[in-house]
Amino acid sequence: MTNRQWIVLATFSLLPCLQSCVPAVVAGAGGAVMVAEDRRSTGTMIDDQTIESKAKRRIDEKYGEQVHVDVVSFNRFVLVAGQVPTQEIKDDIGAIALGVETVRNVQNELLIGPLTDKKTHANDAYITSKVKARLVSEQKFDAGHIKVTTENGVVYLMGLVTKQEADVAAEVASTTGGVEKVVKVFEYIG
Repeated sequence: MTNRQWIVLATFSLLPCLQSCVPAVVAGAGGAVMVAEDRRSTGTMIDDQTIESKAKRRIDEKYGEQVHVDVVSFNRFVLVAGQVPTQEIKDDIGAIALGVETVRNVQNELLIGPLTDKKTHANDAYITSKVKARLVSEQKFDAGHIKVTTENGVVYLMGLVTKQEADVAAEVASTTGGVEKVVKVFEYIG
């Protein structure tokens, strides 16, 4: 295996550790307990996972291979990004996502055009991992407060953040190699 292949493998292996919910293990008298550093309640985090699963399943059942759609939920606010063949399908997918129980709002970033290929998807995953790693290494705030998604070179940033955290995250993302554009889908606190 080449060095580059090892780096890619290591990067993808670390992705779960760099997700928006960065867990910390706390050992106590009764054993280890997982504590998530997240501004969302546990119920909201579960809702977000459920929203993503339900919306993705409903979209896949209706459109299958005709579309490429990423569904990301943070604090019950949904981002749909990817490619679809028509405006009608774009609008319908937004409505499908909005129709999932507990969804507060949908930001529809779907583009009308040809679907991206597997090489682009792999590059997007690599860009996402680079942005997440840089957010962690900056140590200006808890990087776990931000969810990063990349679609066709466009990085989407979601989370419950202060204006300063949003600005730092956008700067970090925009100066990461391979990033073509940064879209902030934040909710501001404080």
